[in-house]
Amino acid sequence: MTTATRPGPGADGAGTTSPYQSYVYAYPHKTAYRELPDRPRLDALWAAEPKDALSLYLHIPFCEIRCGFCNLFTRIGAPDGLTGAYLDALERQATAVREALGEREPVRFATAAFGGGTPTFLTAAELERLCDIAEHRAGADLRAVPLSVEASPATATADRLQVLAERGTTRLSLGVQSFDDTEARAAVRPQRRADVEAALGRVRDARIPVLNIDLIYGIDGQTERTWLRSLDAALAWRPEELYLYPLYIRPLTGLGRRAGDPDPAWDDQRLRLYRLGRDHLLAHGYRQQSMRMFRRADAPSQGADDYACQTDGMIGLGCGARSYTAGLHYSFDYAVGMHEIRGIVDDYVSRPAADFARAEYGRRIDTDEARRRHLLQSLLQAEGLDVADYRARFGGRTPREDFPAELSRFADRGWLADDGPRLRLTPEGLAHSDAVGPELFSPAVRAAMAAYERK
Repeated sequence: MTTATRPGPGADGAGTTSPYQSYVYAYPHKTAYRELPDRPRLDALWAAEPKDALSLYLHIPFCEIRCGFCNLFTRIGAPDGLTGAYLDALERQATAVREALGEREPVRFATAAFGGGTPTFLTAAELERLCDIAEHRAGADLRAVPLSVEASPATATADRLQVLAERGTTRLSLGVQSFDDTEARAAVRPQRRADVEAALGRVRDARIPVLNIDLIYGIDGQTERTWLRSLDAALAWRPEELYLYPLYIRPLTGLGRRAGDPDPAWDDQRLRLYRLGRDHLLAHGYRQQSMRMFRRADAPSQGADDYACQTDGMIGLGCGARSYTAGLHYSFDYAVGMHEIRGIVDDYVSRPAADFARAEYGRRIDTDEARRRHLLQSLLQAEGLDVADYRARFGGRTPREDFPAELSRFADRGWLADDGPRLRLTPEGLAHSDAVGPELFSPAVRAAMAAYERK
């Protein structure tokens, strides 16, 4: 899905100019990462970390097409042999990482996810191997934990879905974006509604417990009527979850080449469509979990909700994945441009096992950043922040003591509700989540993101 690259104008706290500054799906964003000169060893990084409830993420950086809005780490297609070579490297990395975790205390994964890119770009046999790597090399019991997998309509074939269902997938997220063929073309996502409907039928036939459908609002030519039509087309499948994403136009993407100046009318349109979609889903028995996520009231629990990958104790495998310890977030190099991504993938598949025993790019997380991250990821959830939990984590201090200016601004705008035990965004605050998040970025992170050279 769409991602942030840097906070927009107004994210310095001087007043926002748009409700759509950036989608804060991870903090700090990878554009704040830098090459780590000491290349710390993973066994030292993980030596003192709790390992009884880790998250596991495997990144597959391949797609059959690249949508016009996409700035994820993925490449279009794969030459003969590349996906096999990538899985070879993923296996080497998983083995090295598992060795780095050590044997002095039990290692247990509590959640797992395959993302990308499009994991179902892999063949059914390659998906079997991907699951084997997660289980036999990384050590996750995929049938015992929530396992989420991303897919596209074109790659959600019956044989692939059968593999995923048999290996324990509990959630399948399908990137539909729009049920309107004209809107799909406008988003540079060529697909036909008939093919989307067929894919949804195959997902339901596979009996994966949770179906999520991604939809986008703010597409060129989209109206309230066509937006409601897409929502109703999705609701006809009774998905357990729906994600509603505002369209972003980012540099180095297909649509980014046509980007112009900020457009207040487009902001108004996206806010209007967001509210329409939110109210429509609430009226149809869905509960809002965040600005983007809506879950059917009777849907089975999938454990932690949105931003679950922000917890410390995350192992990311693959050249587009992040890993998190309490003191360091790390990954491989990051890019958006196709030429650079191809180079990073080619470098990854050529690496010997020893290269995977060290962290190369990342950002140190001090106490201030840890507080910001916890506040940010909690506020962006509808349930908000538990003040007592915050105090227990951070030496008895309260969010009001640590972030008085930011929280006062949110309250003055009508975005924040404080009932004592919890801090929550109001409905209007949730609508402005993409302005709230960037306003909580530290000056150091903001400066690093601004200095990042796009590639």
